[in-house]
Amino acid sequence: MATPINSLLSLLFISFLSSSNADLNVADFGAKGDSKTDDSLSFLGAWAAACTSPKPTVIIIPCKRYFLSSVVFQGPCNNSNVTIHLHGVLVAPDYKKMDSSDSWLMFYDVAGVSVIGGYLDSRGSSLWACKLAGQNCPDGATALTIYGSKDVLIQSLISINAKLYHIVVHTCTNVTLQGVRIYAPENSPNTDGVHVQNSINVGVLNTIIKTGDDCISVGPGTKNLQILRVACGPGHGISIGSLGKEVEEDGVENVTVKIAVFTGTQNGLRIKSWGRPSNGFVRGVIFKQVLMNNVENPIVIDQNYCPGSSGCPNQNSGIKISHVTYTDVKGTSASQVAMKFDCSATSPCNWIGLRDIKLTYQDQPAESFCRNIRGIALGVVTPPSCL
Repeated sequence: MATPINSLLSLLFISFLSSSNADLNVADFGAKGDSKTDDSLSFLGAWAAACTSPKPTVIIIPCKRYFLSSVVFQGPCNNSNVTIHLHGVLVAPDYKKMDSSDSWLMFYDVAGVSVIGGYLDSRGSSLWACKLAGQNCPDGATALTIYGSKDVLIQSLISINAKLYHIVVHTCTNVTLQGVRIYAPENSPNTDGVHVQNSINVGVLNTIIKTGDDCISVGPGTKNLQILRVACGPGHGISIGSLGKEVEEDGVENVTVKIAVFTGTQNGLRIKSWGRPSNGFVRGVIFKQVLMNNVENPIVIDQNYCPGSSGCPNQNSGIKISHVTYTDVKGTSASQVAMKFDCSATSPCNWIGLRDIKLTYQDQPAESFCRNIRGIALGVVTPPSCL
């Protein structure tokens, strides 16, 4: 027997087939856009029609405020060209009224999907207050997850006040985030801007991220990641890691960060791993043309990450870090140690390169710190290299 939801989706799909319009409008599937009515079924109806169509399809979301509960836009589809033009605002439930889903909005097993424009309002402030008060709170839901998908474009989207991460790209190929804007207060916990993991050929381009955690975090299994023309701050910087949480872990390879500005962030360019055994690695990383404005830790490799001193004291990181270059990194440090390379005694950092570095600290000379690292410095490097 068909469920009420399936029956409704079938009726909506039949309605689409009888329409002569090539484009779909969520209003034609019953979306109210009044900020109160749950429009999730209407959005799923429009998605089902677009996904089952054998031809390229456009979904139009007019300029209104749409309240949505957790929604999964699932593939595979019959065509590889679905474009969603989001002119309005999508509004999430308060965390107390949200199910236990890891994500608010998810694209799963899709190919050739583009999301253009619009706002995501995740309404995370009440959950942040719960966490900051030390209460027993859920982790929260990521605002937008792209999982198990390929050839996806997210363009000119604005995401505000995520409960947890803003955008997660996981187990994907060929995903581009372009012209995205991400905003959350500096004290909002765990609100990473973009997290990439187990994915190949991902681009984060022309993006502004102001948040309470990492602007961009890079997890295990990431390969061929390009971060270009990104402004970060407030936040915790761009971080490869933390890695090495598990003994068996995929490595990170071929990451480029170019033309980036960090303003008032906790970190700038960071690589971090747990201080315990692991077979993971980081190699082929290029940091180039970076400006630091009053950044606490502009350049840092930390292989002794051990939050709460739990599970890793008196051990050494097994993550092998090699072939990492820093070129044309300039600006101001908020701490005297502007470059810190704290590498593993058993897996030293190798082939680390510095070229044309100029980092200053107030009216005093900045310093660099090195432990268990091998590399070379070329050109003018300030503070003086300790490689």
